Amino acid sequence: MARILITAGPTRQHLDPVRYLTNASSGRMGLALVQAALSAGHEVVVVSGPVEVAYPAAAEVVHVVSTEEMLEQSQRLFATCDGLIGVAAPCDYRPVRVAEQKIAKTGEPLILHFIETPDIVATLGATKKSGQWLVGFALETEDHHFRAVTKAQKKSCDLMVLNGPDAMNSLDNSVEVLDANGNVVGRYQGTKDEVAQRIFGDIQNRLIDGNR
Repeated sequence: MARILITAGPTRQHLDPVRYLTNASSGRMGLALVQAALSAGHEVVVVSGPVEVAYPAAAEVVHVVSTEEMLEQSQRLFATCDGLIGVAAPCDYRPVRVAEQKIAKTGEPLILHFIETPDIVATLGATKKSGQWLVGFALETEDHHFRAVTKAQKKSCDLMVLNGPDAMNSLDNSVEVLDANGNVVGRYQGTKDEVAQRIFGDIQNRLIDGNR
């Protein structure tokens, strides 16, 4: 049995007390992978952004809001895990300054300045120990394969799952699974539950059983 960390859902980066930057991630793919890992007999800990899905009682769940919080909790937990499935869609940017009060209309254009948030999978990949493994997800709208391979190498991923924007807040998904060298080892399409089972099969065969 492996202990697996799964990050899931979106994150929120507040602009002021009532507004925030986020994306359309529903957390359904993360939930499906949690269920697949539990069904295979593994121990699962989830670090989840704000989602409406309900995780199984058998999983340990840590709820977070921002990308920084997701990174902090993931770093704390990853040291105790055999591997990571980074299916979350954290915000890539945050405002330089969060307004203390609600930003009021003035009739003039509003200019906001953003900086990049930490890359969670890359940060964990830089600290992974011998025997630990990482699976990343890449959602791309152009140069799909090239960008996914580049991310896999940059983030020290053992597998990278490539999907597109149609996966956001959808019941279905279509993915390619790439190994660390960019070779396509699987192409799967169907409901997110079906696709998650196939993805986890690759994880089981290539990373969990392969490390025994």
